[in-house]
Amino acid sequence: MGISLYTTRLILNALGQTDYGVFNLIAGVIAMLSFLNTAMATSTQRYLSFHQGKGDLAMQKLVFGNSVLLHVVIGLLVVFGLEIAGFFLLDGFLKIPVARLEAAKTVYHYMSATVFFTIVAVPFLGSLTAHENMLWVAIVAVTETMLKLGIASFLFITTNDKLVIYGLLTASISVFTCALYAVYCLKKYPECQLRNIKLLDRKIVKELTSFAGWNLFGSLCSVGRAQGIAILLNLTFGAIVNAAYGIANQVSAQLTFFSATMLRALNPQIMKSEGANDRQRMLRLSMMASKFGFFLLAFIAIPCIFEMPGILRFWLKTVPENTVIFCQLILIGSLVNQTTIGLQSAIQAIGNIKAYQSVVGSVILLNLPIAYVLLNMGFPSHYVLISYIIIECVACILRLHFLVKIANLRLKDFAERVIIKVVPSTLFCIGACLVVINLAESQYRFIYTSIISSIAYVACIYMLGLCADEKDLISGISRKVYQKLPAFKFLETKAS
Repeated sequence: MGISLYTTRLILNALGQTDYGVFNLIAGVIAMLSFLNTAMATSTQRYLSFHQGKGDLAMQKLVFGNSVLLHVVIGLLVVFGLEIAGFFLLDGFLKIPVARLEAAKTVYHYMSATVFFTIVAVPFLGSLTAHENMLWVAIVAVTETMLKLGIASFLFITTNDKLVIYGLLTASISVFTCALYAVYCLKKYPECQLRNIKLLDRKIVKELTSFAGWNLFGSLCSVGRAQGIAILLNLTFGAIVNAAYGIANQVSAQLTFFSATMLRALNPQIMKSEGANDRQRMLRLSMMASKFGFFLLAFIAIPCIFEMPGILRFWLKTVPENTVIFCQLILIGSLVNQTTIGLQSAIQAIGNIKAYQSVVGSVILLNLPIAYVLLNMGFPSHYVLISYIIIECVACILRLHFLVKIANLRLKDFAERVIIKVVPSTLFCIGACLVVINLAESQYRFIYTSIISSIAYVACIYMLGLCADEKDLISGISRKVYQKLPAFKFLETKAS
């Protein structure tokens, strides 16, 4: 996370605000049309984990083989569609400086290639997640991050068009990471064999495509909202505002890293519990994911929200206009989303997602017409993100409604295990930040704020934020770790 944030600073300085805004606009358009990744990854991982819970290897082979076939076909279709769309997007629709138009078109082609390889990699990533092999996922992620840092450094010494070089090398990373995932899975897991790709099964294909299709709609709504806002801001204010919006999204993506990693680790257990017909454990894990997802994000996000001006000055040196308020509002919206993040996994595990995705996805997509009206009425750009926070609150209420309806989740249980545990701890952390801000004045005050609020937050989480069973779990883990320490073994040997 730290390397990624530093890399963003290097890239912004190397490309400049205009080229950085152009790249984020192009990459954003590609992301809007490559929403298939999230939808299909969840679909593949859900079915693999579900059948692992049942202990059915034959079905795992069928799911994996048919998933790879689907992803190759979908990848080719998406690239074809992207290239067709490129003629309309880059020839007059998007506001890109004329001098950078040819470079933007070249980068667009590179990003199309990136989409293909990220789509093809999805079944392999789904298999790794289903097997809970977070080690290899982490190795690939760190390798990818280091390569991006190398690219950022290279931009300062190359004499060629920096925007084009950045697009080319970014696309190359997607090819490399796809290969790392594929080679490992093909050698490690019995269901991930090339011969399984020949096992075409219409029933499995129908289930995968139906499940992924509704996930696709939900992902399209989420990504469409994010990138649709980018396009609306571009059409209203020009490319430079996209730099601020791109940085804000980068901050949000990096700060949600911990909670996203935690959810990736819990998701297979949520799916396997449902596959093993253990609904109560599945619901308990989904509520735990929601609470700890919020805590992991809030631990970093709350001091960052209060100290955003100082952090951005330290991080970027040159801070584009509107970046501070954009970052603060997007982080608040992300915190709201985290309160029900585990409930989304519970609904995915049950598999009854048609009504959920159609209703919640449509509500999320309402952000675009609302943003359009706000901008046309002359409201400042950040009002778009205020509406984003309100829409997230409505989406959270709807997720609760659906899980109550299809899984018999008790609102009392959710309130006791999540809301009542989250609110006091968070208010205490906010209070700690306010105290530091009012008492200290320094260029590096954000360091003091982060340290003090973090210590206070961790203590408050343990005292007020954990349920009794969670405290017992943490105590057990702590004892095991303590017993493995050399000092403990020495004292134990000496005592005996």
